[in-house]
Amino acid sequence: MLVLSRRPGESIVIGDGKERVRVTIVEVSGDRVKVGIEAPQEIVILRQELCEAVEAENRAARQVRPEQVGAALQSLRRVLMPRAAPPRDTGRGDDAP
Repeated sequence: MLVLSRRPGESIVIGDGKERVRVTIVEVSGDRVKVGIEAPQEIVILRQELCEAVEAENRAARQVRPEQVGAALQSLRRVLMPRAAPPRDTGRGDDAP
């Protein structure tokens, strides 16, 4: 890991050309540092804790057993495609509504 010291308003640049990312120290207040990041839109920027949470969810999803998927699909089908109700008996002996 490269460790650099920067003051507010100072930046570091990572990469070159179109893939360049600029990280600027915006503010230091106590034990908090505000960092500004300029990067191409194609580059995904996530806080580490969010990235770790997504990875944990992905790991948990891979642990799902096939029978759990089948049960979930059956529940979804019941909710999304309810069976048609049988015709109501009007008591008039004809098919009039």
